[in-house]
Parts: sequence; C-alpha cells; structure tokens
Amino acid sequence: MEWFDLFKAIILGFVEGMTEFAPVSSTGHLIIVDDMWLKSQEFLGKYPANTFKIVIQLGSILAVVVVFWKRLFSLVGLYKMEGQQESTRFNLLHVVIGMLPAVVLGFAFKDLIDDHLFGVETVIYALVAGAILMIVADKFGPKKPTVNSLDEITYVQALKIGFVQCLSLWPGFSRSGATISGGVLFGLNHRVAADFTFIMAVPIMFGASLVSVLKNWDTLSMDYLSFYIVGFISAFVFALISIRFFLKLISRIKLMPFAIYRLVLAAILAIIVFL
Repeated sequence: MEWFDLFKAIILGFVEGMTEFAPVSSTGHLIIVDDMWLKSQEFLGKYPANTFKIVIQLGSILAVVVVFWKRLFSLVGLYKMEGQQESTRFNLLHVVIGMLPAVVLGFAFKDLIDDHLFGVETVIYALVAGAILMIVADKFGPKKPTVNSLDEITYVQALKIGFVQCLSLWPGFSRSGATISGGVLFGLNHRVAADFTFIMAVPIMFGASLVSVLKNWDTLSMDYLSFYIVGFISAFVFALISIRFFLKLISRIKLMPFAIYRLVLAAILAIIVFL
C-alpha cells in the first residue's frame, strides 16, 4: 500500500466524517469524490471499494457513541438519565420502531441498490429530491413543535419517521436529511429530530457495515487492511468534530441552508456530467 493510497483513505474518511451527520449525504459525497477523483475501485475492486465506503461509517458510529453515550447506555439499562420517568422515557423500542422500515427494505433491495444506485448520475437526482423534502419540512412543518425532548417522542412518530428514513436507501438522499425532515414534519423540533437521527443511526449503520463486510468477505484482502484502518480513524476524528458542530448549528439555521447547498452541488455536478 503506497503512501498516496493511504492519503486517499484519509480524504475519504474526512468526507465521510464531515458529511455523515449533516443532511447533505455522506454516501453521495463519497461517490462523487471517489468516482470522479480518487477512483479507489481501480486498486480495490468494485465491491471492496463499496464496502470500504460503508465500513468507514463505523468510525462515524463510534463518534456518535462518544457523544451520546449516556443516552445509548440508558437504552440498554446501563445508565439512568436524570429526570426520566420509566413510563414516558425514550427507550429502545422507539429506536427499533424507527429503524424497522429501512432495515426491511434495505435487506430486500440491497443488491439492486449496490448494483444500480451507486453512481454520480443517481446521486444528482437524490440531492435534488432530498433538498425538496428539506425545504418542505422547513416551510410546512408545524410552526410550534409539539416535541421538544427525546422523552416526548411517541411510538407513532418514531414509526412515521422510520418510513421517511427509507428514502435514504437511495444513495445521495441522506439519512439525516430524511429523518430530520420527517421529524420536523411530524412535530419534533430540529434539535430533537437530529438527536433521534444520530441515536437511530448507530444500529442501522453498524448493521449495514456488518452485512456488507460479511457479504464481501471473500473479496477483502489483508493487503488493504491499512487502507481500511486509516479511513476508519479519519472518519471517527472528523465525525466527532462534525457532530458537535452540527448539533450547535441546527437549531439556529434549520434545514434551508443545507437544501440550498445540495441544489447548488447538484447543478454543478449536472453541468460536469451531462454537458
């Protein structure tokens, strides 16, 4: 493994970490940066390269665990949040209900997604579609949110958000963009919607990474282990920075600036790809 290859892993980890939890689509940005510039498929192969893009999400997952460790530990009974009442508190069932629709559809259509939706052209359309949803959420969501704490989320709201999250199976749409938009539309304030998104991402992203690794185990090589490790560490460090910054920002600026960014990026890519 050459030094420039490891530099590529750092860049891809940077892109993953900085975009995973912003509503701009980390997968879409990875596809753009890699397919149009770094081209990791040329030395890893198609499926190991796609797996790398998913596996480095484990670095981002670890960052979520570091930031939300109290909440996550409380879900499995290892920590008691102050001021919570057992009958009303946010619990593991909320997370399971929220992630279930995307898990079912993800398993059903994983091969189709891997084979047909990991491309710059499909990402362009997803960027636009996701931006439209975010604009709709900001413009037509409740003016006064009814949910201002994770402990106020109902199971029905968790399920509705879970159905909206299914849109993120389309690479480029953005998991956080879909779930935060869904949360806002269904009465959550932007910060609570973001918190729920990040917490729900842990089992989903971990499961997706594990399935991909197991499926492509025979195509992986110890020769590329350093590439994976460097990408993982890079993603963790930059995700940690990104999460803390985003959580401070989202309540003030909401989703509109991210939607505009997505539309501008889609327009630039369309000019490059289609003209």
